[in-house]
Amino acid sequence: MGYLSRTTAVLALAPFMTGAFIAASSASAQMMNTTSLQHTLVLQDLDEPWDMSFLDDGTMFFTEKCDGLSVMLPSGQVNSLLGMSGAEGYASSADDLFCDGQAGMMGVAVDPDFATNRQIYVYSTSNMVTPHTNRLMRMVVNDDFSNVSDRTDIVDDVPYKMAPSDHPFGGSGAHNGGRVRFGPDGYIYLTTGDTHNGEVPQSPTMMGSKVLRIDRDGNAAAENTPPEGFDKRTYTYGHRNVQGIAFHPGTGTPITAEHGPWHSDEITVLSNGGNAGWDPRPNMAGRGDCPDNYCGYSPNQMDGMDRYARAAFMPMTDLATYPDAMPPIWDNNGWSQGTSSAAFLEGEQWGDWNGAMVVGIMGIGFGGTPIGQRIDVIELTDEMTVEDVTELTLPMESGRFRSVVFGPDGSLYTATDEGFIHKLTPGN
Repeated sequence: MGYLSRTTAVLALAPFMTGAFIAASSASAQMMNTTSLQHTLVLQDLDEPWDMSFLDDGTMFFTEKCDGLSVMLPSGQVNSLLGMSGAEGYASSADDLFCDGQAGMMGVAVDPDFATNRQIYVYSTSNMVTPHTNRLMRMVVNDDFSNVSDRTDIVDDVPYKMAPSDHPFGGSGAHNGGRVRFGPDGYIYLTTGDTHNGEVPQSPTMMGSKVLRIDRDGNAAAENTPPEGFDKRTYTYGHRNVQGIAFHPGTGTPITAEHGPWHSDEITVLSNGGNAGWDPRPNMAGRGDCPDNYCGYSPNQMDGMDRYARAAFMPMTDLATYPDAMPPIWDNNGWSQGTSSAAFLEGEQWGDWNGAMVVGIMGIGFGGTPIGQRIDVIELTDEMTVEDVTELTLPMESGRFRSVVFGPDGSLYTATDEGFIHKLTPGN
């Protein structure tokens, strides 16, 4: 796909109605939720849109992994704000920002006090130092939304994978995490990944495989309680590659959605200072040597081993080694299909799904055919257990759902790697 014309957004498609949602799987025998959807194509011809963040009036900031940061105004006008190295047509550029493999410009979050401070936060990969790092940048948006200024890197030490392209588990730029969200407590939550480094997840000082909780200047939240010796910015650790985090609308509890290692995507209710239990180091629990000292994929190299056997060999959450680890509340029926993002639906327009969690799943490919590309609605009990799981029947073509974001108009917005941003709204 080519680049979007940076003058007006694609809002031409009229909304249309779809049929009932169809339940794909259920944790209970409850009656299937049914509703109808209106669909609007918001933007197209983007370069791997990664995330969105909204102002109350519908102004939408969005990132493209290999291009940069842009904003769509309520009028439909799109302004290109901050371009990465090699990107054209942006008001400002940052030559140290680059994309490679899974790395690039990823999460974006608007400051809750934007009306007074006009601050926005963007997570991206930078080659400012070697080894390269992922970093969280704070910027100021000017009054007419045509440019940004005053870049300050408030986190500059999240690991980046520098390995060459012949690495046994893929090339450079893998497993960066990348979601940025403000919690109801006013702190920034930043998710990071393990960069295919077996030492990172349980490391007290390397800031990969963590959920960071920080203030607007990048300082640790005073309430953080990581284990002794850990970087104080650590809210939770021992993750694999978290690309989804959302906050329960009733309690404010942070919940993550995380990629699994050939098995067991997970949703986990976080606890302050908690260990997610991912530890792919060799010689843990009787493992032998693994390629590049990373055992995270080793079971996939064993003929005839199904996903349950893989999970036993290399558990996503190793409760045997770490019995106090945070247990997942959902594991995608033992599959790894790229659970990438999360949000909560809110409002009476969603009926029984008011307060339910949604997760975007990118799917995996076999013989060129994608499997598992979908959005799941996950209903939770008051005890934060999974009560019901329903797969949305979508009124548009599925894709690699990189981001799901609840908008200020009560709609669900989705971004796909194929270059689209969609809006889904319940019908009457």
